Amino acid sequence: MSHSARLADYRAALTTPGAGVPALMSLLARMPIAMIGLSLLLYVQRETGSFAIAGLVSAGSLVGVAVGAVIQGRIMDRRGPTGPLVATVGLFVVAVVGVLIAVESGQSTAVIVLLGAVVGLTEPMVGSASRALWAHLVPAGPLRHAAYAYEAISLEVFFILGPALAGLLVAAPWAGTGVVVGAACMAVGGIGFAYSKAVRAVRPDREARDLLGALASPGMRTVALAALGFGVTVGFVEVAVPAAATKAGHAPLGGLLLAVWSLSSVVFGLWYATRPWPREMRLRLPALLGAFALLIAPLSLLTSLAALAVGLLVAGVFITPQSTAHSTAIELVAPHGTATEAFGWVVTAVTLGLAAGQSASGYLVEHVGVPVSFLAASVSGLLIATLVWARRATVTTYAPAPDPVAVAAR
Repeated sequence: MSHSARLADYRAALTTPGAGVPALMSLLARMPIAMIGLSLLLYVQRETGSFAIAGLVSAGSLVGVAVGAVIQGRIMDRRGPTGPLVATVGLFVVAVVGVLIAVESGQSTAVIVLLGAVVGLTEPMVGSASRALWAHLVPAGPLRHAAYAYEAISLEVFFILGPALAGLLVAAPWAGTGVVVGAACMAVGGIGFAYSKAVRAVRPDREARDLLGALASPGMRTVALAALGFGVTVGFVEVAVPAAATKAGHAPLGGLLLAVWSLSSVVFGLWYATRPWPREMRLRLPALLGAFALLIAPLSLLTSLAALAVGLLVAGVFITPQSTAHSTAIELVAPHGTATEAFGWVVTAVTLGLAAGQSASGYLVEHVGVPVSFLAASVSGLLIATLVWARRATVTTYAPAPDPVAVAAR
């Protein structure tokens, strides 16, 4: 099955009647997605003077996002997106105010970490709802594929802009400015998206569902595994690159180097969506992850930051294609009525993978060396790609197992 889109399909999808307001509000809500966690980390570090405490708060926030993505997705599938999003935005604002008060009043580390986790838990999952909305707005085929590619590419752009904005705003007279600005964008965008006409028109599917939800599908579990492998591989690199810059005596260049591979990801992602390969999704998932992992390995041999920048530029071409493939695969493998939750599982898998990769990479760069961390990233990605390849037969249109009671009654 071909999933390709022309550049004209992007324009057609974004100009579909009813798509304009939710697309715009979704952009506002998702813009700070990579900004909230970093702004919170920088703010806590500035106020407490401790990177250890700040790191715990950041980790708590990541865990919260990983859990919240699935919970919110499941509720939105069952209730429709508007009510749950509005309620979540309200809880998110309360959580952000709570963590700001806790930091300013010098509360204990445990309290600040707990509130950081609540902030992550209540971050409104507008991205999941936005991705699911396209199935109601455009027909299956090139238009919908273009919409999913747009979602992946715009998210990648925000992962470039978010950290940059966080770094700028932490220099404001009050270090918590970035947290407030990011939360305000997320809240306003979330409310605007939730109350848009197209989103309010979405009706939940009332069919009975398996308790496992989206994970009842073996194919969905395979997609989540591919997303986990992607997160693990990226997590290793996100720590190894700044460590390499620091070792070379140019620590500020670490963030710039990571932006390089995001840049090539966006550019190549636009081209790739017009002619994805392999065509079959069951082959595409392991092939993209495996190719990405292979291109990470040469980074361990590069001794200059200039060469590392070129290596990252090359490796980055497979970032957005993987995100697009994950989104497109959900349409194929997710049980009926679980699209939002399914995307939540992808977010959760990537987040947990990032946390695991970053933790392992931190240990390696400190105790063994930066080149070993790059090699570990490549090996980890290849191992998980092999597992995805072994499960490739599951990546097919989901069909629930027949009810044994109904079968016996025939």
